[in-house]
Amino acid sequence: MTPKIARFLEDVRPATPCLVLDVDRVEQNYRVLSAVLPLARIYYAVKANPARPVLERLARLGSAFDAASWEEIEMVLAAGAAASAISYGNTVKKESAIARAFAAGVRMYAFDSEEELEKLARAAPGAKVYCRLLVENAGADWPLSRKFGCSVEMAAELMLRARELGLDPYGLSFHVGSQQRDAVAYEAAVAKVGMLFTDLSERGVNLRMVNLGGGFPVRYTDDVPGIDHFAHAIMGAMTKAFGNAIPEMVVEPGRFIVGDAGVVSSEVVLVSRKAKDDPVRWVYLDIGRFGGLAETEGESIRYRMQTTRDGGRTGPVAIAGPTCDGADILYERTPYRLPLALRAGDRLDLLSAGAYTTTYAAQSFNGFRPLSEHYI
Repeated sequence: MTPKIARFLEDVRPATPCLVLDVDRVEQNYRVLSAVLPLARIYYAVKANPARPVLERLARLGSAFDAASWEEIEMVLAAGAAASAISYGNTVKKESAIARAFAAGVRMYAFDSEEELEKLARAAPGAKVYCRLLVENAGADWPLSRKFGCSVEMAAELMLRARELGLDPYGLSFHVGSQQRDAVAYEAAVAKVGMLFTDLSERGVNLRMVNLGGGFPVRYTDDVPGIDHFAHAIMGAMTKAFGNAIPEMVVEPGRFIVGDAGVVSSEVVLVSRKAKDDPVRWVYLDIGRFGGLAETEGESIRYRMQTTRDGGRTGPVAIAGPTCDGADILYERTPYRLPLALRAGDRLDLLSAGAYTTTYAAQSFNGFRPLSEHYI
């Protein structure tokens, strides 16, 4: 929690649940990443948090943007970014959305299948296209494998097909999974990309770009390696794969840029036990999996928490949301401990919650409104 967020929560005491995000921390994170990966152009992953203040600040800093939909493209354009700074990075797009993006000036598109490539040839003639490879996501708390990407062999054929269709076979991409803790994942993926670059070059395809995706982690309950660790591994792998002829590099951070810039503040609704002698208390919050904490599914993302009762004795807890859905349980297996003095009405803050919270919130499940947002 940044000092600015702490002051805001203390002075304003906003109604909960809410997200409070420090836009200055967003800028700080952007500058840190730019410094450790100076050869890479940053395309902020809009899906992590598409709030106008975040997009406007990043646009002023010169960031480019990775958009997943026409609607996200509209948001980025409205925030002052140029269409030339947008990559339409979703490999699953309606042809009508491709056409709208192309008409707006977007010229860079991802794909991972022949049908998607044919849609691009029709709706975005001559556009730069890059093929997403299927890579291992071991080491990621929030894997993205299987749904996206294709094999190296298929990618080679698709890039040749892109040229035949009049598109510009610009480069290759991969994503090692969100909240990736192991830099080896990047090294293995870059090696795979390097071999495919060589193969396609020998077949006359002029590739110029490697998109390394995102996945850079932030600290939740456990420590994670610093961004300089990942940058060192990435540049070492790129040098090994390409020597002095390193192609254009793109990274698509989302969580790293906005994650630790935000805090979700919530209210304890109930503290109870399932039996009188049960040592585990159930703590119910006014926000749950349907209110923006979807990444607690499988207890994958484990937020750090602080309460107004911190400092006293603690005991084991299960933590759940307020809805009448039995799946609305945040943590039951993870060994969280919270103060024994915790009561209904107390405040509980979830730290490093600036990414993938507001956009995951359901509109009115059980009648609960989405969490409010404060950008300071």
